[in-house]
Order: sequence, then C-alpha cells, then structure tokens
Amino acid sequence: MISTCLETRTLDVTGSHSFLVLADPWQVVLHNWALFSILTTLLLLVIVPILILIKYIRICLNILRDTEPPLSMTQFGFVPLIGRDKDFYAADGIRLRGTLYRSSRSEEPRGMILFAPEFKSDRHSCARYCRPLLEAGYDIFSFDFRGHGESAYEENYTPRQWPSDRELADMMGAIAFAEAWLEEQGRPIELGLFGISRGACVSILASEGCASVRAIVSDGVFSSDCMLEHLMKRWAKIFAKVRVVYENHPPEFWRFLRWCLFITCRFKLKCWFPSVRKALTRMIPRPILFIHGERDSYIPVDHSRLLYALSNQPRYLWVVAGAKHNQSVDVRPEEYARRTVQFFNRYLARGEEADNMYNDGRFEEITRREQAAGHLPVVLAGPAQPNHARLADHGPNVVETGLGVSDADSN
Repeated sequence: MISTCLETRTLDVTGSHSFLVLADPWQVVLHNWALFSILTTLLLLVIVPILILIKYIRICLNILRDTEPPLSMTQFGFVPLIGRDKDFYAADGIRLRGTLYRSSRSEEPRGMILFAPEFKSDRHSCARYCRPLLEAGYDIFSFDFRGHGESAYEENYTPRQWPSDRELADMMGAIAFAEAWLEEQGRPIELGLFGISRGACVSILASEGCASVRAIVSDGVFSSDCMLEHLMKRWAKIFAKVRVVYENHPPEFWRFLRWCLFITCRFKLKCWFPSVRKALTRMIPRPILFIHGERDSYIPVDHSRLLYALSNQPRYLWVVAGAKHNQSVDVRPEEYARRTVQFFNRYLARGEEADNMYNDGRFEEITRREQAAGHLPVVLAGPAQPNHARLADHGPNVVETGLGVSDADSN
C-alpha cells in the first residue's frame, strides 16, 4: 500500500512538472537563453540567405525565359548573296539548313569561312558582314541555327539569346559539314569562324577542341556566366526591396547565385549554358579578333575586354566608337571590311602582304602612331574583369578608334 502511494505521488509530481513545462515554455527559454540564441541565430543565417536565393532565382529565371534583348530581330538592311542551299545535321541529329557561297574569283580560293548568325537572324544575314570576304576570294558557309530560318525546330526547346548546348551542337554539325566539303574538294581542312553576338559565343565554344579552326572573328561576344552575373546585379536594383541587402552582397554570393541559376536552368529550361570564359582558358591558342561597339547598351564592351584579356596571343580588340550592339559594320563599313579581310588573309590564307595590319609588329606600330598623333580614343589595355580597373600588361593589340580615319587607320 505504501509503495503504491509513493508511485502515485511520484506520477503526480512528474505529471504536474510536465504540465508546468508545457504551460510555461518561456521558463525553459529563460533558463536556456544562450542555447536558444545560438540556435535562432544559426537558423536565421540559413533561412534568410535561402529565401533571398529563391527569390533571385525565380526573378532571373522568369526574365531568362520571357525577355528578349534589344535588336533581337532579323536584319534586313542588306542585299542577299546568291548561293547553294545545303541540308546537314547538328551533332545531336537536328536537321539544319545552310547556304554555300562560292567566291567568283578565278584563282584558287583563299579559304573557307563559316559564318554563325546572331540570335533571331538567319543565314542570309552573312551578306551584311561577309560580302567583302567573298569578293576577296573566300568561300562562305552560313547556316540557320535550330528554330531559326529554314532549320528544324526542336520539340520542347525554345531558342534564346544565350548560347546553350543546343547551339553548340548546331555549330559542331556545321563545322563537320564544312570539313567534309573541303575534303571532297581536295583542299586543306582549315576553317575560319566568323560569329555575331550569340554566334560569336558559339564559335569560340566550338573551337575549344577543334583543330581545323585556324582563326576567329567575334563581334559582340560575351560569356553567359559573366553576363548573367552582370544582369542579376542590375535586376536586383529593380526588384529587391531592401537596398542595404542587395548592395552589400559579397562577390561569392553572386557567383553562387549564378551557379544555382544554371543548375535550375538544366531542369526548367532543359538545357545548359557553357562558359565562353572557361573555354578561352582551355582553348588551343589561335588568332582571335574581338570587335565590339563602344555604345553597346546590351552587352557592355567590358565583356569583350575581359575575354580579350583571357585569350592567348595573337589576339586583337577593336572597339568601335559610336556603335551599338552588332552595329559596328554599319558605323564603320569600310574599316570593318579592311580589318576582317586582312585578319583572315594573315591567319587563314597565310598571305604575305606588306601592308597587312596584322603583320608582326604592325599593329603595335599603328598603335604608337595613334598615340603620337594624340588620338585620345586609343586604349592599350583590357580589364581583368568587367567593370574593374583596366590592366596595363596585356599587350598592345587593343585599338579603340573614333568615327574618323586617323593616320594609323589609313596605313
């Protein structure tokens, strides 16, 4: 009987204690305030960044999915060239349509140049850029990316202004077609690549492991990772409500956000976006001419400067004052023709021309004359990163010219 009473009393005491604990949880908090403070702080440090990341990723993904850039339209301001249409297949089997333009010069062709159009443009736009090359004796092969022109559309894939693995597969298919055609003609399997904006990005990506590519001209190029990071910072100012938060994110946050966004794109958009920046660091060294409009409001000129800084020699950067995105050929048509033709003459045709501006030491001489003449648009450096201070040790092959033709330009 006594033991039973004791057990009952013990149960009553325990039960009442449990009731008190449940009835007054603040007592537990007060007695363990240090532990609860640590746990709450850790929880906030985890939850708040996750919520911020989710919000940024959702905003960026919606803009990537639904928004098109300025000038993302078919170009009509040119007279089309006449060529022979060719069907071929991308590396993943999608049917593509291309056109082969043969040089009318009677002598041996100087080489084959593969043209990659900009987003929302088609293979016929090569006339806007490549007519002088065709007249100089080069054969041109231009093609429509999937979802453009007369090439096939891929089900459940929407082409965007960002170069994805699909456009890379298209470019690899075009390179394979051009190589096979050159082999049939008994000509050296050597190619020059000429790309505009997204087409310029894909040209560099495809060249990373392609030994047949001898020279590259890229107009308005960018790297998706760097460009997306740049845009995310701009979008944060528009959509983020707490200014002190988005203005104080460390660089590691933006890189991690960019990585999260690319991972999300693989699942949501069913594609991935290779990095032109990384491709340049892994690429077999080959000559590259970077062209960029100084007034480009969509792809800031610093992106070409960054990629120039990462490239191996020989490398050249021509920033065209007064030109907007993909408009350098309209602002300086004669100089555009001279620079692109002489570039391929030097590095694809390997011609010996005394007045070629890309001969050894010639570009440096032009630059020195520009400086001596006091032409302020001349710049001899490229930055390590977009929007950072320019470096002074990347060599002299950077010339930014105004609308007029200087003494050095006329040589």
